[in-house]
Amino acid sequence: MTFLAILIGLLPSFLLVGLGGLLRKRLSANAWQGLDKLNFEILFPALLFVAASQRPLEVAQVVGIAPLVWALLAVGLVVGYGARRFGPERFLDFAGAWQTAWRFNTALAFIAIATTEKADAAVMAVAIGMAVPMANVFAVSALSRGGSLGLWGTVKKVALNPFLIASLGGVLVGLAGWTIPSPVLAPLEMLAAAAIPIALISVGATMNWGALARLDAFSGIICATKLLVMPVAALVLALLLGLESGVAVVLVIWAALPTASAAHVLASGFGADRELSATLVAQTTLLGAVSLPVWITLAEVVF
Repeated sequence: MTFLAILIGLLPSFLLVGLGGLLRKRLSANAWQGLDKLNFEILFPALLFVAASQRPLEVAQVVGIAPLVWALLAVGLVVGYGARRFGPERFLDFAGAWQTAWRFNTALAFIAIATTEKADAAVMAVAIGMAVPMANVFAVSALSRGGSLGLWGTVKKVALNPFLIASLGGVLVGLAGWTIPSPVLAPLEMLAAAAIPIALISVGATMNWGALARLDAFSGIICATKLLVMPVAALVLALLLGLESGVAVVLVIWAALPTASAAHVLASGFGADRELSATLVAQTTLLGAVSLPVWITLAEVVF
C-alpha cells in the first residue's frame, strides 16, 4: 500500500517531466533559461516563503530538530564530495550537481508523511523549515565559490540569494506566529503554485534523456548519497539518540527524499551545467520511487 501510494504521488511529477521532454524543441534554449530565471527569482522564493510561513513553528521543536537535520545535511555534503574526481572539471558545474546530494523534494515530503500513521506532518514542517535555509546556504556557497567570486563576493551572493532570503523569512514568520493578510498571501500562493510544475517541465526539457537510465561513477555516488547514505545516517542517529517514534520516522523519511526539483533552477541561476543537475533530479526521483517506500516501511518497523 505504501509503495503504491508513493508511486501514485510521484506520477504527476513523472508526467510533467515527460511533457518537458516532448516540448523541448518548441521553445529555444534561451526561452527555457528564461523560465529557469523566473523560477529562480520569483516563483520558487514564493513557494519557499509560503511553505515555511504558513506552518506555526515552536521554539522547542526547532531547538530539538534543527541540529539533527543540519547534521544530516552535512553528511550529504561531505559524502557527496567523494564524487568530485569523477565529475566535471569545472568546479561550478560540479557544484551544480553536488547540491543534489543533500537537497530534498519538499512537496513529496508531505505525500510520504500521509502514507504512515507514525509520522506527524507538523514535525515534518519543522524539519523542512530548519533544513531549507541550511541546504540553500550549502548550495549557494558551493556555487558562489565555483564562480570564483572571492570571499566577500561569496558572502554577498549567499546573503542576497532569493532562495535563502525567502526560506529564512518564512521561518521567522512561522516562529513569530504572524498571520499574513489575505490580500498579500493570495498572490504569493498563486506564484508558489506555479513553481513546481514549471520546474519539472523545465527539467524534462533540459536533462539528458539518454543518461537517465544509466548511472556512471559520478551520478551513482550522488544518488547513493541522497537515497542511501543520508537515510542510513538518519536511522543510526535516531537509534543512538533514542528519539521518540514520531520524530524518528519523520527524520528517516525526510533524509530519504529524492532531491529538490529546484536544484537545476539554482544551478542555472549561477551559470552551472543545467543538463547535468536536471538529469540527477530525474534519476533520484525515479530511483526514489522505489527506495522511499522501502525506507518508510523500515522506519515503521524499527520505530
